[in-house]
Amino acid sequence: MDNDFNILILSCGTRNKIVQYFKKELDGKGLVVATDCSDLAPALYDADKYFIVPRMEDEGYLDVILSICKKNNIKAVLSLIDPELSLLAEHKQAFISIGTIPIVSDPDVVNLCLDKYKMFEFLVQNGFQTVKSYIDKEQFYMDVEAGIINYPVFVKPVKGSASINISKVMSKEEVELLFSKFDNLMIQKFMDGIEYGTDVYIDMISGEPVAIFIKEKIKMRAGETDKSVSIKDDKLVGLIKRFVKKAGLKGVIDIDIFKVDGKFYFSEVNPRFGGGYPHAYESGINIPNMIISNLQGEINRNVIEEYKEGSHLVKFNEVKLLWNSGRHSNA
Repeated sequence: MDNDFNILILSCGTRNKIVQYFKKELDGKGLVVATDCSDLAPALYDADKYFIVPRMEDEGYLDVILSICKKNNIKAVLSLIDPELSLLAEHKQAFISIGTIPIVSDPDVVNLCLDKYKMFEFLVQNGFQTVKSYIDKEQFYMDVEAGIINYPVFVKPVKGSASINISKVMSKEEVELLFSKFDNLMIQKFMDGIEYGTDVYIDMISGEPVAIFIKEKIKMRAGETDKSVSIKDDKLVGLIKRFVKKAGLKGVIDIDIFKVDGKFYFSEVNPRFGGGYPHAYESGINIPNMIISNLQGEINRNVIEEYKEGSHLVKFNEVKLLWNSGRHSNA
């Protein structure tokens, strides 16, 4: 590896561990550069270099990121938030033309993942069991009358993330209230079972899934896994392999799956590092290293079964004290 193998992490927020993991795997052979629109994003200060950038929806945002890539000899770029994945995917060629590789699936695949109802339709059409969902509330009410589905249900944005605006509702009145207040909502069956989070890496050269880490979620906080236990399940591994190939996913993927009465139901697919990824890394599933290997033109070996069951991940709070924060470090 050359000594200028720099990686850019966009919208780093509070994901300090991801920044730390990349720094550890690069081991001085390159820099980890981070961006965020807030100088109070703590993960900025674990990076080797950081930039405060405009908000993603601001005019000229893409040009700012491309400029950072060019000036800092960035080899690869990835984002930790959903809306930015579409931006990276759709402008992949602009990055490649300046020598920067976006770690992201193709635009149509990213947009499929970010639209929860389209993903529901895709799963149904391709024979995967998934959580029953509706965007037509009248159809939902008819199915309630017919006994096909019952309250409670979840009402959530079709294109949402971080568990924002997700409501568990018990009645038609509550559904009506939410649909009157917000646009582009969907209704999803409440799954009374075990919830799994899976961290997956699909090799960017071979297109094969080479890492699958499964954890049972014990406790959630702000949409992220706070406590989890590692498990293994050959049937679930087989399902995930089949799904990622069918969907055409690449790189880092986070998949939420429910197990109810012995059956697996796909829930959500996030084409990025999930909030619970540290459990996989600490268990030896080293996706940052796999990304670096792919960038060097090396195909990764399969490590799907290479972790132990029964390890518990528990997150805890850490603090940083900032003086004048990062306002002097504008892009």
